[in-house]
Amino acid sequence: MSTATSTAPQLSIGPLPLSVPVVLAPMAGITNTAFRRLCREYGAGLYVSEMITSRALVERTPESLRLIRHHESETTRSIQLYSVDPTTAGEAARFLVGEGLADHIDMNFGCPVPKVTRKGGGAALPWKLEHFRRIVEETVSAAGDIPVTVKMRKGIDADHLTYLEAAKAAEGAGVSAIALHARTAADFYSGNADWDAIGTLKDTITSVPVLGNGDIWSADDALRMVEQSGCDGIVVGRGCLGRPWLFGDLAAAFRGEKRKATPTLGEVGDALRRHAELLVEFFDGDELRGCRDIRKHVAWYFKGYPVGGELRARLAQTESLQHLDDMLGELDRDAPYPGEAAEGQRGRAGTPKKPALPDRWLESRELTDASRAEVSAAELHNSGG
Repeated sequence: MSTATSTAPQLSIGPLPLSVPVVLAPMAGITNTAFRRLCREYGAGLYVSEMITSRALVERTPESLRLIRHHESETTRSIQLYSVDPTTAGEAARFLVGEGLADHIDMNFGCPVPKVTRKGGGAALPWKLEHFRRIVEETVSAAGDIPVTVKMRKGIDADHLTYLEAAKAAEGAGVSAIALHARTAADFYSGNADWDAIGTLKDTITSVPVLGNGDIWSADDALRMVEQSGCDGIVVGRGCLGRPWLFGDLAAAFRGEKRKATPTLGEVGDALRRHAELLVEFFDGDELRGCRDIRKHVAWYFKGYPVGGELRARLAQTESLQHLDDMLGELDRDAPYPGEAAEGQRGRAGTPKKPALPDRWLESRELTDASRAEVSAAELHNSGG
């Protein structure tokens, strides 16, 4: 049982009030409508789509149009755009708004994945400050009354921090909130998130909410981040992998309630089964595709629980809902919550590494002709990353 108590800070994203100051971080291949719906069933907050490449959206590629779909139960439709070009970013925003497809647009300037940063996108882009500013300004202008937020990292590495300048530029461009993953691109997901940097950002940005992201593995972590940094809300990513009930824990904690989910093994199996069912629906009834997608979630769901290696391996090869049901029937449904063994970090942290960047990227804060050519190739036609 959690010992933390708190009163939830009031958080609104532009005109959108949140009942609790909690946001699901966009995660490629994870935060599709199936996972968002599952998390919503357990808790409250704002649930953001996985990253959508703006060029793919402008070109109306079938995959991008599928990824922006929301279920009718998703009453606040939140979409994250990835863009490296002001014109394309604006066109994508105008499409979403004109077709009535989004209530909130988030912009990705935090992705540390090499295939993104080596083309000058994601966490690399704010280094080119004026180019960053133009992208945000164009998106905000195109979005009109729909609130636009940005999510970023501290910078490229410890010697090339960008978050304060970029945040001030975004604030001036009219964004409705700024979220900081308190690591650099070089950190990837390693080490500890620098919550003090979130506090520094909160002291710097005074007109819009500042949200903190990084190392939220429990509701107590969220409360500590708010207390330490003074941020207006939290963004949770890897901490909810295989643990959608974390959103119930977070909602309770921010409401000052002393409760925490401690699911039995049977309840975990039921959540996995529900997730798989929603994935099949998301993939338009394609049961094999939905079951293939749930495979990557198996280890996260059963972290710390007494599920043997042989059964785990079979679960990670499930091919149909009936196949999944048969294997889940082998679980000891009454096995209790294993406590600390099920807590803590989820997903791969990796190790610090030199970020992949375009040639001579760090030599200038301006977008040179050479770097412009690199950036022009950064928006892949496929979404994700």
